[in-house]
Amino acid sequence: MSSVSQELKDTSVASSKWLDAHYDPVANLYTFSSCIGESLLHEHLVVGDLGTGVCNMKLKVYRGTGLLSESTLLDLPTGLVSFLMDLHKPRTPAIAVASGTFIYVYKNLRPYFKFTLPSLEVNPLEQDVWSQAKEDMIDPVTLKEMLEGLRDKAEIPLSVRSLRFLMLEPQEMENFVLLQKEQPIRRQTVITCIGMLKKNMADEDAVSCLVIGTENGDVYILDPEAFTILYKMSLPSSPTLMDVTGQFDVEFRITVACRNGNIYILRRDSPKPKYCIELSSHPVGLVRMGKNVVVGCTHETLHGYTQKGKKLWTAYLPAPVTTMALMDLPTRGFQAVLVGLANCEVHMYRDKNLISTIKTPDVVTSICFGHYGREDGTLIMTTKGGGLIVKILKRTAVFDDRDSAPGPPIAQSIRLNVPKKTKLYVDQTLRERENAVAMHRAFQMDLSRLRLAAAWAYVKALESSLTPMSASLTEPLKMNAVVQGLGPSFKLTLNIQNTAACRPVMNLAISFLYDENLYSMRTAFFKIPLLVPGLNYPIDTFVECLSDKGISDIKVFVLREGKSAPLLTAHINMPVSEGLALN
Repeated sequence: MSSVSQELKDTSVASSKWLDAHYDPVANLYTFSSCIGESLLHEHLVVGDLGTGVCNMKLKVYRGTGLLSESTLLDLPTGLVSFLMDLHKPRTPAIAVASGTFIYVYKNLRPYFKFTLPSLEVNPLEQDVWSQAKEDMIDPVTLKEMLEGLRDKAEIPLSVRSLRFLMLEPQEMENFVLLQKEQPIRRQTVITCIGMLKKNMADEDAVSCLVIGTENGDVYILDPEAFTILYKMSLPSSPTLMDVTGQFDVEFRITVACRNGNIYILRRDSPKPKYCIELSSHPVGLVRMGKNVVVGCTHETLHGYTQKGKKLWTAYLPAPVTTMALMDLPTRGFQAVLVGLANCEVHMYRDKNLISTIKTPDVVTSICFGHYGREDGTLIMTTKGGGLIVKILKRTAVFDDRDSAPGPPIAQSIRLNVPKKTKLYVDQTLRERENAVAMHRAFQMDLSRLRLAAAWAYVKALESSLTPMSASLTEPLKMNAVVQGLGPSFKLTLNIQNTAACRPVMNLAISFLYDENLYSMRTAFFKIPLLVPGLNYPIDTFVECLSDKGISDIKVFVLREGKSAPLLTAHINMPVSEGLALN
């Protein structure tokens, strides 16, 4: 039994596209995909560790699989990027870590610069209220009532000091006012996401600008050397996820997922969003693949959109999305989206096709793929329990575009080549809009006439017994005919059946009507025996073809003694006599 399981394990390892390079389940790394990245020289792995969420926040740097250094962070990191600040040699990349209202820039693994977000406008009514409290014109209870009124009605939000004061118990208010009333009021925002934008060249080692999104819905682009604000854009809601492409001096696009459940696309020529994508559920992952945007949502779905917000496809996932990342292999010209799921799996999607699945020992919380060390395809993942997983893509690995998930074939998702609208089509559309009522009335009139003509023909067929089924309730019969032979002699078989429930039918006869110049029959009239319900009665006769001048139909009548009208009628289309033509 153990040998069989070992053989299955060896087979699965051989068929896998990944090599297990390293796994440390107790690495104590608690982070997200936005807080993990590789340096531009591909030598170091930089991780912004969240610690416990309250303390032990650190910036950790790995070389290979070993911890090289760590620095303490004063607040929770929200994102980090590796970028080049200048063209000075040697080219040394810097690490920018967004934390609270600051961006900490590290160079050569040492603190280099700290950028602070500009202060926001303070509500003048709030300043006036605190000025009165400073001069002891109002007591803390009155101060609280006035601040609560401002919080509910003011267009400019209150500062952190006022919000914290409103949360205090009555016995703590007086001490808080004594400590804070002499300090100036400031309203600061915090950074929610960070990205990197090339300055004027698309090369990998080009100088890059920092792009940051803030809690109050602003997006700033910073100068890489002076760290001044080059460009400012505004969003309707707070950004949470960001993807940047292009060059600042040429053209760029910033795709931002916001807290209101929408995705906005910003461009260079507009400080406001150019396009908006409304999602059915909140986004938890955002990746740009080529010219398309792939979004993972909370309802266990993966959506693909164009740059202008047009929906391309939707893929349904077996578990909620925990993280997403781009898998880019420039040497092979291959791109895919890595999606971490809550069921301890990482799915690889190319468009809407699932092309590979990676099993993990724990739920993956962050994914980073790229060139690390000497390997071009290194997959680095951290888990919910603080583990670190490193996998290396085999050089012989081949990914099929065929969808490995069960479901409809790929051909079903191929878009049809719909032709463009012609001038004739447009003219006809305009004519239908202008004359819609008249055209509808004409259509209804023609449809009514068609129904009336069909009803008349049906009644006429029933009255003249021209159908192969009897309309009589006393003699419900059904008949069909079969012609056999090549000619000039044909065998004609009539199958007659009584469709009544329990009543037999008797005193029936069959008569044939045909062109005597073309055909002759041995028996053109004969009686039918008693027909028992449910049984099929075959009746045979022979037809001789006399001439090759043409063909004609033979009519078969089922008659009842004492009645002139037939019970039913059948028309037999006679074939061409091949034997007569040969003679």
